[in-house]
Amino acid sequence: MISLTRLNGEHFTLNAMMIEQIQSFPDTTITLSNGKKLVVKESEEDVKNLTLKIYQKIGLQPLSIHEVGER
Repeated sequence: MISLTRLNGEHFTLNAMMIEQIQSFPDTTITLSNGKKLVVKESEEDVKNLTLKIYQKIGLQPLSIHEVGER
């Protein structure tokens, strides 16, 4: 789960496994696997990084070489 912010300032938590696509239009728009679209304040890069961290935490994305050395 990742914590995000809607454009109106409302915070919410999203199941990162539901993300199909992230785009900047220029606002960051997240398309979920069910077709629903969410617009958030976080940048496309921030959402991508949050998602990758979750994938790494649960073992679906290998750690980078830099992160392995930090452990």
